[in-house]
Amino acid sequence: MSETWDPGSPGVVVLPSGRTVRGRALRQPQPDGPQPQHGLYLAGHEPPMVPWTSRWLRWPDFRLPADKAEARKLLEEAWRNAAELRVEVACWGGRGRTGTALACIAVLDGVPPAEAVAYVRARYDPRAAETPWQRKYVARFGQGNA
Repeated sequence: MSETWDPGSPGVVVLPSGRTVRGRALRQPQPDGPQPQHGLYLAGHEPPMVPWTSRWLRWPDFRLPADKAEARKLLEEAWRNAAELRVEVACWGGRGRTGTALACIAVLDGVPPAEAVAYVRARYDPRAAETPWQRKYVARFGQGNA
């Protein structure tokens, strides 16, 4: 796991398995340190190109993913890649969509769905998964319904 994020780096969430995923805001400059090796970008429109492998998930601000099956596929891919790579998850503000996605990844890693938002809020941002429907999405994601 030498290619993963330093657990003490800003925005890095350490999952129960030891995998690390970095959340961040696209509106902010890329943080100092190593670049991601895989990115999952959550936006209503296609984000700028980056020099690492990346995926775009159409996800309008304050809403839910446009295609929930695609969301599950890309979140699972990010979780799998986090075992060996520096994975970054980001939206424009770095809070609602990013926090929701991080909570879903935490569910994939074994965090109970009812605890996943609190898990991410304690480790990433106290206001992650901003809206009631984003929090409900995390709970349903754990049941395979999102």
